[in-house]
Amino acid sequence: MSGLPKLGFFPGSTIGNMNAFHAVDLLRAMREWLGEGARLLIGMDRIKSPDILVPAYDDAQGVTAAFNLNLLERINRELAGTIPVQAFRHRAIWNADAARIEMHLEAQRDVEFTVDGRTFAMDAGETIHTENSHKYGPNGGRMLLRAGGWTPIREWTDPQDWFALMLCEAQPLRMAP
Repeated sequence: MSGLPKLGFFPGSTIGNMNAFHAVDLLRAMREWLGEGARLLIGMDRIKSPDILVPAYDDAQGVTAAFNLNLLERINRELAGTIPVQAFRHRAIWNADAARIEMHLEAQRDVEFTVDGRTFAMDAGETIHTENSHKYGPNGGRMLLRAGGWTPIREWTDPQDWFALMLCEAQPLRMAP
């Protein structure tokens, strides 16, 4: 069995929570750790219509909203904050230019609060940008992988092409011509 390549497994679409610079850094670190000839099986979320994406991140049950608002509750609890959590609402916004869903907490009224002894103020409508979930088209996903030192060799998608699972190989590093 020692002749088999190492296999890295990065399921789901967690790579989408990182900006491109950090995603490439992680992919390069995985490549270095696993070594030349290794394989990586990685999940990526595809670009979809905002009509599908926004409701997925702003679900009717309020699960994502509760998760996002919990950040303010944790700040209050762990950093001696006085944030009026009820003054904020969760917003999921599709940013087409960056091909990502952005999670925001929007102030519903003017608010002033403290965190760790420092005072902050926000006007109604201002947001705290809390998270990103980048989406990749087929070419964008392949480019990201190549930038990280991986060559895609196989790809599987669901029938709607909403998600991809890609098998890649760590190729010898080479410089651009």
